[in-house]
Amino acid sequence: MVRGLMSFFALALSAGVALAQGVTDTQVVLGQSVALSGPAQELGKDMQLGASLYFNQVNARGGVNGRKIVLKTLDDGYEPPRAAENTRKLINDEKVFALFGYVGTPTSQASLPIFTEAKVPFVGAFTGAELLRNPFNRYIFNVRASYWDETEAIVQHLTAMSVTKIAVFYQNDAYGMAGLTGVERALKKRNLAMAGKATVERNTVDVAKAVAELRQAAPEAIIMISAYKSCAAFIKEMKQAGSNPYFWNVSFVGSKALASELGVVGRGVQISQVVPFPWDGSIPVVKEYRALIAEAKGEPGFGTLEGYIAAKVMVEGIRRAGKNLTRESFIKAMESLAPYDAGGFKVAYGPDDHNGSTFVDLTIISRSLKFVR
Repeated sequence: MVRGLMSFFALALSAGVALAQGVTDTQVVLGQSVALSGPAQELGKDMQLGASLYFNQVNARGGVNGRKIVLKTLDDGYEPPRAAENTRKLINDEKVFALFGYVGTPTSQASLPIFTEAKVPFVGAFTGAELLRNPFNRYIFNVRASYWDETEAIVQHLTAMSVTKIAVFYQNDAYGMAGLTGVERALKKRNLAMAGKATVERNTVDVAKAVAELRQAAPEAIIMISAYKSCAAFIKEMKQAGSNPYFWNVSFVGSKALASELGVVGRGVQISQVVPFPWDGSIPVVKEYRALIAEAKGEPGFGTLEGYIAAKVMVEGIRRAGKNLTRESFIKAMESLAPYDAGGFKVAYGPDDHNGSTFVDLTIISRSLKFVR
């Protein structure tokens, strides 16, 4: 009788540990904190939708090693304190296995010490910030290229056209500073000085001071490191004031949302991208993504495609970890993706390198208000 009770409690304890990790015989629970409200909500909604397209398809086919993927998403409004609170809730209350598809640099920065202390994997964040890359953190797996990769590609393109008077409009937080540093590095590499810089506060569109400062600097090109609402407001006010330099954005701006905010004013605005062109059906991952987004009656875009690709990488790591899924087995499985081809988009990780891709493409909003390469 005593031995039977001891066996019962041992089984209950082991089940409790499994539940605490977000893994049962039938499901794997992932946690996500993104903006579902506020000025950056389109970015969070795109990331959630794109990931859900793939997770739902996997679940409809029986899941991964017999387990369905459950994605629990909380709204942080693109505010760091809310993201930190959500992260604690997801780990401590929701008992998630891993964190997936966060959106934003400041929100990821606020969450970093929490998931690191808890030793919870953090996969596929929608940010190219260096703080998730250096110093190395074994719990972080980046899918996309970095902001340094993007700003290097933009500066290389501009200087190849003999455009050397380059300024920066940036969000006054960790995201903006990450992009600003990337531009500074790219300019220094070419022995160029920055023509000017101006800031905007996160989740605001108060750009009047920035417009005045950068009009006075009179740059040939302005690289913008902010979200779509503030970038759109800045571009509109610059053009209304009679200034029309080359306007460049990094991928986090939210390309589809930016184009929508700008309307006809957006013609000629350029954006670096870190995923393949969502309208190029010759790329296998794009073809499969487009079939699912059409079935969901959604519009193709860079943000949803990034969520979709990040979900594919997440699922491949879970699959390779096998039936006995633990956080440690997952980390080792992810480090075995060297490389993993998601369908024309490759990522590669190793024990000392968790940066999956350096892919950068350059796009422009055309006269017909569509994206072209």
